[in-house]
Amino acid sequence: QVQLLESGGGLVQAGGSLRLSCAASGYEFNINRMGWYRQVPGKQRELVAQIENGGKTDYADFVKGRFTISRDNAKNRVDLQMNSLNVEDIAVYFCNAWLTEFGTPYRNYWGRGTQVTVSS
Repeated sequence: QVQLLESGGGLVQAGGSLRLSCAASGYEFNINRMGWYRQVPGKQRELVAQIENGGKTDYADFVKGRFTISRDNAKNRVDLQMNSLNVEDIAVYFCNAWLTEFGTPYRNYWGRGTQVTVSS
């Protein structure tokens, strides 16, 4: 089964930057869309940013101008550059991919999540 492996979370001071990376691994899969979601305890998981095969991007309003999503289709990898981080960005960030595996219908796959903490 396809796995999404995230890296790059951690602790940063307010105003600082972090870069998250996620790579998909497996056999015979084709990814349409990749993205990042985040979740805090007691709240629903919410979209941060996503990018389609052709490069079309979509950002949540609360990260526009601060975060940049990018993708390497050849490596099945998606990155999220996060700048000007603030305490409201504290969350577990999850990699997401909309993909088909072995010709099955497209569905969502999720990484295990990586913690982002911002100190004030």
